[in-house]
Order: sequence, then structure tokens, then C-alpha cells
Amino acid sequence: MTPKELLYKYWNILYPDTDISRLEKFLTGLKTQQNDVLSSSDDWYKDAIVYSLYVDLFNKDFNGLIDKLDYLQDLGVNCLWLLPILDSPMRDAGFDIRNYDRIRAGLLGLEEDYTKEEQELVFGNFLKEAHNRGIKVIFDIAINHCSDEHPWFREARKSEDNPYRDYFIWSKDTLLYGDARLLFKGIEDSNWEPNGDGWYYFHRFFNFQPDWNYKNPEVLLAMSDNLLYWQQMGIDGFRADAIPYLWKEDGTNCENLPKTHIVVKFFRALLDYVKPGTLLLAEACQKPKEVVKYLGDGDECHAAYHFPLMPMMFKAIAAESREPVVHTLSPEVTPQIPENAQWFTFLRVHDELSLELVYVSEEDRRFIHEYYCHKPEWDFRVGEGISARLSELMQRDPQKIALAYSLMLTLTGTPVVYYGDEFGKLNDEAYYKEQIKLTGKDDTRFLVRGRIDWQQLENDLKDKEGFHSTVYETIKNMLAARQSMKVFGRGESEFLDSPGEILAYIREMPGEKVLVVNNLSSEQQNFKHPLPDNNLVILHNEGFLMDDHRQEMVFEPHGFVWFAVLD
Repeated sequence: MTPKELLYKYWNILYPDTDISRLEKFLTGLKTQQNDVLSSSDDWYKDAIVYSLYVDLFNKDFNGLIDKLDYLQDLGVNCLWLLPILDSPMRDAGFDIRNYDRIRAGLLGLEEDYTKEEQELVFGNFLKEAHNRGIKVIFDIAINHCSDEHPWFREARKSEDNPYRDYFIWSKDTLLYGDARLLFKGIEDSNWEPNGDGWYYFHRFFNFQPDWNYKNPEVLLAMSDNLLYWQQMGIDGFRADAIPYLWKEDGTNCENLPKTHIVVKFFRALLDYVKPGTLLLAEACQKPKEVVKYLGDGDECHAAYHFPLMPMMFKAIAAESREPVVHTLSPEVTPQIPENAQWFTFLRVHDELSLELVYVSEEDRRFIHEYYCHKPEWDFRVGEGISARLSELMQRDPQKIALAYSLMLTLTGTPVVYYGDEFGKLNDEAYYKEQIKLTGKDDTRFLVRGRIDWQQLENDLKDKEGFHSTVYETIKNMLAARQSMKVFGRGESEFLDSPGEILAYIREMPGEKVLVVNNLSSEQQNFKHPLPDNNLVILHNEGFLMDDHRQEMVFEPHGFVWFAVLD
């Protein structure tokens, strides 16, 4: 079926009692580049090294970001993931969106009353500069909820008969959707917030973020308009925030419902209909067997985060054992994904090191939390997460940081570098306290955000023996090695037999093959050469020696090596 035919199909599933002419009217006049294919063959995201940043915290605004594009290109980045940039009161770091077709004025360097033409000039110039350097750009869009300052919600809460009332979810019975779990345990005590008139509105996240009501087809079309506006501007993709919760049905946990998937498929078909090749990235904080459903048959999201792999990489280092990673990437835990789909992997992002029981066991949660939560104030959601930067979690040990990156950069998928981690950025206590005063919420995730002081960083990087310079040079070299071969983003994986402290694997695709060996132990380890008859070329190594006489690899504590296998 063509994308246009799929749009009709999905509409009829979601809204069987709504006249199809409403969809026909919406589609009339859309400027399409291609409308006769199911999906694009452009899978650029498989070769991406993604860099995640807040524009203002990174370097003030988009003009400041343009000034640092050469830094990012030199680092080895070819895709920017812009954390929330849309107009927002900023009570949840921009995930509380007030206007979906506006960027925050401060990020544009404009006054609050700027025109849309001015926005398109500034943002369009940034996109041009990024694209000229071969850097793709994606950004966050929260499609499950908005800010309580969104104009439509402000209208909706005025009266029961307001035209925008049905864009949101209302009830006088707070037992409705009672099986929906509380996502912000320890921060919110209910999914219902009183409106002050006997009515309550539904929210899955903060109480100032009302959920959209996708049972109303006008909500689906309004969100579609938002996506198309930015696609037309030149955005290369969207990180679809919090998608497992889109559709609600009483008597269910309101997660991963069949019609949630239909909504996402509708968005994918729409993007393909207008301009194939626009990435749709699923932020579905679930077990892999649930996450793969958001990839569909190659007709839903193009890619998804592999959330469970992240804590298992940390566990592997803490337990000095290959088992957590090998088990997590085994077929019984991580199902096969469509040929055109991709996992996105990460060590740290803007959120906490998440240990939600939806994808780790209670035993794993306790073990990882006890090992890495070095300070009580890093605790998040009553033990279900740790708010700390990678450098802090690894106790500012450059070798352990490098080992963690070795795992992320060479295991399956597309890696995400969180801004500042490339030079060992630390937790930002001052920013954390500042945000508590601003938001009124003791959200420890603010510890892992914070601004970059470029003058200080420049000085730090001049000290070649210093911590920040050591981490930066190591990570930069590792990214270059990763970019030198497509197999890291596209190859199949084969884990090799090894002692428990050694994680060794081959990544292979037609024409390319690599061997990666990681010492997860805090002690020196020797490992028998697994491919003695092959010609190996070192792509990168830290703490590694080859004993050719004994045909053994010798690793210092937390050492590793990447080889290109030539024959």
C-alpha cells in the first residue's frame, strides 16, 4: 500500500465513526515529494554518531551553536539531537510545550514578539550551516502532552462546552484509568489534577503537562500539522517523546495499546507521504519485546532506543562480567528488528540513569543503584534511577569512561553522545539549585544538565595531562575509529567464548569485519588470541598489548582493543 492508502486505513481504524472527508480535506493541498513508496531507502541514521544537546546550555542560542559546528564536526559528530527547543514555560526543560510551531525566542536571539518569518530565517540558516557540514538535525517533540499554558488548554479549562475541551482528557471520577501506573513516583501522587471546578484533567507526567486526547481526530491532525511544518523547514527527523502512552482505555495500564501503534503508524505514513527519509525515533521506555513493536514491519518508527542495554553496560562493568550484555542482546531478550530499522544506544542522556522495573529486575536495580549512586542526593524516583553524569558515575576515572564508550560504540546500533560527556563534564550543583528555585520541583535530573563554560573548557583542553583533556582526546579518537568502518552501525554481532571478565565479539557485514575485546575486570587479564590466522589491524586500543609469542592479548584493568579483520 502507498503511504496515502495507509493514511486512509489508519484513519478508519482510529475513527470509524468520523467522516473520511475530514482526512481528505486535510490531505488536499499538501506538497508531496513522493507518494508511491511505503518508506524511504535512505537509512542514513545507521551510520550516524548522534550528539545530544540543549541549545541554550551548550552555547546560548542558535547563532552560538553555529559557532560550535566546527567543534562538533571535528569531534566526529554527524547528527545533532536538539533537546527541546519549542516554545515552553520551561518547567520541564522544554518538554512542556506551549506552542508547537514556535521556537523559544531566546534560542533564536529574538524578542518575544518575533514573526514566523524571522524564526524561519534564523533556524533555516542554522539548518543550512549544519547540512553544509554533513550534519543531520533531529529534535524532540512531545506528542503525548503539552504545557498547561498551551493556548488550547487554557481555553479548554474555562468551561465544559469550550471548543477545545475535548482536546484533553477530563473526568470527575479519578478512578478512571486507575490501572495506569504513576510514572513520577515520589514527585507526583496522582495522574489526575483538579481544575478547581469539580473536574480533573489527566496527566502521565508532571501535573502541569495535560495529556492530549487522541480519541479526538482533531488532535491527530493538529499534531500532524506540527510535524509537517518542521519537516518542510528541513528537519531530518523527530524524537517522539513518551509515545507508549498516547491512547488511553479504561481497564488497561494505558501503555502500548494497539491504537497507540496506529497513531504512530499514521505519523510515519504521513512523513513518508510528504517527504520520505525523515527519521521517526521512538522514545519508548519499555522492554525490547515491547519496543520492537514501535518499529512495526518497517512501517512505524525507523529507530528506537535500546533502554535495557544501557543499565546492563553499567552492570557489566560493575560486576566485571560479560553476562549482562550477552544476555540482553540475546534473541530471547532483544528480538530481531526489521531490515530498515535501527537501535539507538547511549550511556547517558539528559535524564537519570534509569532503573525502572519495567526493564530491569529488582535485583539488578538494587545492585546498580548501590554500586553507582555514590552520593544520596543523586537518587531519583526512590531508587529507580541515578542522577549523575557519566564521569561522576565512573568516579572520574578516564579508563573506565573509555571502556564504557568502547561498549556503546561497538555494540549494536547508533550511538548517542550526551553533550559534555566527551570531555568528562561533571554534575552541575549550581544549575540544579537554580532550577529548583525556578520550577519548584526537586528534580535531581537537573544535576546532569548545566551550561558549558567554553573559556574554561578551552583552558582545560590545553592541559594535556588533565582529566578533561585526557577524556576528550580518547573519545575523539574512538569516534574517528568508529566512523572509519560502516560495520559498527550495520553489522551482525557474534559473541565469542571467553572468560567471564572478557567481553569479545565480532561485528560483520559484506566486505567489513571487526573484532572487539573488552576487559571488564579491574585487574589485568590475558585472553587467548581468537583469530590467530587472520590479519588484524588495530583501529583503537587502551591498555592493551599483544604477546605474539604466546598468541595472547594482555589487557590492563578496563583495557580494550578494536581490530579490523582484513582476511
